[in-house]
Amino acid sequence: MRSPETRYIAVGDGDVAYKVIGDGPFDIVYAMGPLQIDAALDYEPYAQALPRLAAGGRLIMFDRRGIGASDRLRGGAVPTWEDWTEDLTAVLDAIGCEKAVICAESEGGPIATLFAATQPERVRSLILINTSARHMVADDYPVGLGRDIVEVALALIRQIWGTPDLVPVVWPSMANDAEFTEWITKTTRAALTPRTAESYYRYIFESLDVRQALPLIQVPTLILHDRQNPFVPLSHSRYLADHIAGAHFVELDGVDTYIFPSSWMAATTEIGEFVTGVRPYEIDRVLTTVLFTDIVGSTGLAASLGDERWRRLLNTHDRAVREQLHRFRGQEINTTGDGFVASFDGPARAVRCARAIIESAPVGIRAGLHTGECERRGNDLSGLSVHIAARVSSAANPGEVLVSSTVKDLVAGSGIRFADRGSHAFKGVPDEWKLYAVEQA
Repeated sequence: MRSPETRYIAVGDGDVAYKVIGDGPFDIVYAMGPLQIDAALDYEPYAQALPRLAAGGRLIMFDRRGIGASDRLRGGAVPTWEDWTEDLTAVLDAIGCEKAVICAESEGGPIATLFAATQPERVRSLILINTSARHMVADDYPVGLGRDIVEVALALIRQIWGTPDLVPVVWPSMANDAEFTEWITKTTRAALTPRTAESYYRYIFESLDVRQALPLIQVPTLILHDRQNPFVPLSHSRYLADHIAGAHFVELDGVDTYIFPSSWMAATTEIGEFVTGVRPYEIDRVLTTVLFTDIVGSTGLAASLGDERWRRLLNTHDRAVREQLHRFRGQEINTTGDGFVASFDGPARAVRCARAIIESAPVGIRAGLHTGECERRGNDLSGLSVHIAARVSSAANPGEVLVSSTVKDLVAGSGIRFADRGSHAFKGVPDEWKLYAVEQA
């Protein structure tokens, strides 16, 4: 997706940057965490995923004052919750939106909560994700965090903000993904400096308390929370659900601080149904060819190269793989840290893509393919055929493309030549499987 133009609206003494993505019969505003909106859309998987959040509507994103492409306040002061609510109002006015779905994640939640309580006539519905009414513990708020935990968190933010070390703490599911790490490092640096980030989060931890606004919310409300969120306990969203009349609360299986990427599909499915009344992307069963690739001996290679050289090598590897997937019309399903999972609607193209990946990559790779019926929800694939493809890949030698007999039979007449690699039994998979190595594609 090509990044839309960044626009500005004057608010007080500064300018607020915002983007409008797509079009549709309604508007959905996404009040996200501290990412700079231009740098955020530089990451192709994120840019491609965003339209799903819009649920068929027009998506609006903005940088609050003090963050990213928007102005800082004079004297370096941290904006207040009221300032940030004013930013949201100004952006809606700028795009001519009278009433919007307000979708807010993490520290964007209190802004959306205050906005919904004070301007309900401008809110079609409210979606709160991985957020809180208050962070700190209090006599009447026992689920809050203690002062010692907050101080440790603030010290850690100051130390690792804008560095690769931020990823395993905030996005543990992506700790081994070099491209994701490079993106987060870039966009968090563009959003805030380490010192400003510490001040920003200190204000959030210490001043956040919108509990008095919860009984005033009169709009339909959806609350989503990842069970294993490392920063915001699940009990915080349960509190919101207990104090907002009629709120619908859904627990997600994600392990990160934000829904992208670990629970993006599940969260946007819930959002789509909540906003439109129709559950999107119901499970379809499709016949597809699944490709698994991985770097041979990645653990030892990473240890010998060191963190920085290994990260650069992974970035080059990822670009090479994605270039071939695009060339052969493959669909990227997932990354595994040192490899990729992709699908193809044609097995011959999948075989040729696998060979091209091995030949173009800057490091030794092995690949495995299997064609079978899979369950598809949006971009996700699941089912026994996915597991078989993974087992086929693990049986391949360095520099080898290994395929199941199903793939070999389907590409008969294509000119692709194979060598028999015998029968293999796979753990957790019934029967033995005849495997073949690609000799010429």
